[in-house]
Amino acid sequence: MSGVSNGAADHARELGDRLKSAFRMHPAGVALITAAAATGPVGLTASSVSSVAAEPAALSFSVTRATGTAGALLAAPSFAVHFLGEQHADLARVFAHSGAPRFTPEQGFVRLPTGEPFLPDSPAVLRARALHLIPVGSSTLVVAEVLDVHLGDEAPPLLYRDRKFLRLDPETEL
Repeated sequence: MSGVSNGAADHARELGDRLKSAFRMHPAGVALITAAAATGPVGLTASSVSSVAAEPAALSFSVTRATGTAGALLAAPSFAVHFLGEQHADLARVFAHSGAPRFTPEQGFVRLPTGEPFLPDSPAVLRARALHLIPVGSSTLVVAEVLDVHLGDEAPPLLYRDRKFLRLDPETEL
């Protein structure tokens, strides 16, 4: 029997590795999700933000674990999902790693009247609150109600593919 379960575990591990490889090659938009937590401002970089519905306005994203920064963010009453432009690549790197300096004066954050850290030069910021937290393995899928949308200046989007931040060539159309 142990050979069967080891085979299943090996298959699951290989499938997971292949899934990660497939998604590494699939480009995704980059977002910064921020909140005013009980311990102060928190934020993380995400490439899993998706639209769920327009009516009611809803979005989704996933976090790797619901502890630390992600746990504090999910415990906040609301959060701000910033769609990042290519000018935000350095900021995305900072918020993608633990321990890097966040919410410094140079980064340009202000506060929304509701308390969330807000990056005014983002092309779009969606203020939302979690509706459903769905555990999936070691990750948590968040389905959130969009409460407000702040549209900023248009900017070329920041993309993420194969562990690198990329920009679109605005001159190239297919």
